[in-house]
Amino acid sequence: MSISSGTLRRKGRNAPTGIVVEPHTLARTAIVTLLERELAGWTFIDMISTASLDRALGMDIRLITLDLAGRDVGSSSLRSDLAAISERFSDAPIALLSDTDDISMATQALQMGIRGFFTTSLPIEIALAGLRLVLAGGVFCPHPLGTFGDGTALHLRPEEADPARRPRRDDLLHADFTPRETDVLAELQCGSSNKVIAGKLNLSGHTVKMHLQHIMRKLQVQNRTEVVARLGGRASPRNGLAIP
Repeated sequence: MSISSGTLRRKGRNAPTGIVVEPHTLARTAIVTLLERELAGWTFIDMISTASLDRALGMDIRLITLDLAGRDVGSSSLRSDLAAISERFSDAPIALLSDTDDISMATQALQMGIRGFFTTSLPIEIALAGLRLVLAGGVFCPHPLGTFGDGTALHLRPEEADPARRPRRDDLLHADFTPRETDVLAELQCGSSNKVIAGKLNLSGHTVKMHLQHIMRKLQVQNRTEVVARLGGRASPRNGLAIP
């Protein structure tokens, strides 16, 4: 399959799948390579434009990244792209890539239903943490819409962003996760549902919920979205948490 028509980066129509829509070959290849490393087991399809979306029909699409490509957020071209995505993959969260740190653009994008607004000035570890937040059902946007206590650009929905309830990031290093809780955390950060986690770890749905309750209690948070927001890094088999 040629690059111009879109490339299937891994085989397996039943695997969790992400779509990367990016007109620039180097940027597109770099993004896919990074996501393949971060989300092991996923399939990725890269495309020059949304004209190739039909190639992904029938696949388990869980994330779509779309480059703003110099367009205004309110442009007819972007709205057309979003409409094409919504028509085919209405449940998939959309992460918008922008080379502009414009707060008004970020605000407008979120109002349009975009789940993540990522700019090229973001440190890579913050961008990856933001993607995990989007996969877990949260919303990500850059500073100054709100920040972690240490100033990083990781955000919850407005109704969830209560600074008084956020533990310090250093405190997370002392969370004592069991090996099974670490397994659940790893799946949670990949955006897996309770049902998927139960199947992959050979657990009952009730047991998965129990582990999630224990994790939330240890991290002093109220829901799974906040769990991913607090972590910021991938679970480690040795100590349960590794923050970049």
